[in-house]
Amino acid sequence: MKPISKSDIDEKFGKVLREFRIKKGLTQEQLSEKLGISLKYISRIENGNNGIKTQTLIKYINILGFSPNIIYKDFIENEDLKNDIELTEMICSLPKGKKEFLKNILPFIENFDPDDK
Repeated sequence: MKPISKSDIDEKFGKVLREFRIKKGLTQEQLSEKLGISLKYISRIENGNNGIKTQTLIKYINILGFSPNIIYKDFIENEDLKNDIELTEMICSLPKGKKEFLKNILPFIENFDPDDK
């Protein structure tokens, strides 16, 4: 496993948080108000110059509406976990109606045994 530095993590988090803030159509100032943190702190986070508290990260995730997997995926080396993250991303990209459909058929898939005839 290759070493991961704090600056690598801070840079990745900042990039993802900026990307989702922009997708949501929020300025740093608007997000600052919603999060209850300073504009300067948001700028430092997005530029990878500052770490982020867990409580603040959770607020970001809830306000911007993205899966935590997106932040961590580049640091994951375990192939099973990488596959799970890929599947999760595919599901997250579906429209709401298709997500509901998938949610309704999953119990049938869980109980399906391809060896039963």
